[in-house]
Amino acid sequence: MTRHFLALHDFSKHELDAMLVLAAELKQKQKNRVEHHLLKGKTLAMIFEKASTRTRISFEVGIYQLGGHGLFISTANSQMGRGEPIKDSARVMARYCDGVMIRTFGQEIVDEFARYSDVPVINGLTDLFHPCQIMADLQTVIEQKGGYQGLKFAWVGDGNNMANTWIEAAAIFGFDLALACPQGYEPDRHVWDWAQKQGTATITITEDPEEAVRDADVINTDVWASMGQESEQKQREFAFQGYCVNDELLEAAKPDSIVLHCLPAHRGEEISESVIEGKHSVVWDEAENRLHIQKAIMATLMK
Repeated sequence: MTRHFLALHDFSKHELDAMLVLAAELKQKQKNRVEHHLLKGKTLAMIFEKASTRTRISFEVGIYQLGGHGLFISTANSQMGRGEPIKDSARVMARYCDGVMIRTFGQEIVDEFARYSDVPVINGLTDLFHPCQIMADLQTVIEQKGGYQGLKFAWVGDGNNMANTWIEAAAIFGFDLALACPQGYEPDRHVWDWAQKQGTATITITEDPEEAVRDADVINTDVWASMGQESEQKQREFAFQGYCVNDELLEAAKPDSIVLHCLPAHRGEEISESVIEGKHSVVWDEAENRLHIQKAIMATLMK
């Protein structure tokens, strides 16, 4: 049966842990210049409806390092942008390619594409979930902390796709998560309810960033206005006053805490210049790990 990587909840903790182990192995091989053509001769179609830097580069470089080929497709320059049904595009691409990565707006787009695709579909980002990024974040935490068990994770900012996926991760992996979001900008209710029903982790939400960050081992944030929300920028700047991850806020966290940001960062808004460039920041390791974990995901699904 074809497996797709649409959301973390599609996989068990054991399966996701195996991907994290493989990512570490592939990273070491790449550093040692050891060839690892696990997907030799295979092609990944990369569909972009949203602009991208890290997602495109990491997937295109990743499939190349695995011995395959990446094919960039913009919806603006393909029939999908002219109204071709998703199910038609999915069935045709599955005849041409060995896997498909999609970076788009609605989660329903990747879900429908996967329903009609005979090859693995990977969610490169939607408005609801960003599973590849959270897996890269967890790889970074494991490298820095030796594991994720027993740690407290904190999220500060918008209850967006990153927050939603962190909630799923906490429920699946079993670590504590505290979120600080302004009123009206909470995470998706269905995701929250699903996670609470799992009963595997303590997941809390507050409007107080200091409360969320108190004694945290890992602090994460993201831009206040995601792609497609640019018209709300000024409104969100007002709503998110006090939600900047800065040196003062980090005083409430553990002294050896680490700070994550999926990038791009708006310095002086959701994160200060001193924090992103400071001793707690592991943002650049985090960005690099997008490459390695996505290679592990592709190698697992497309083999």
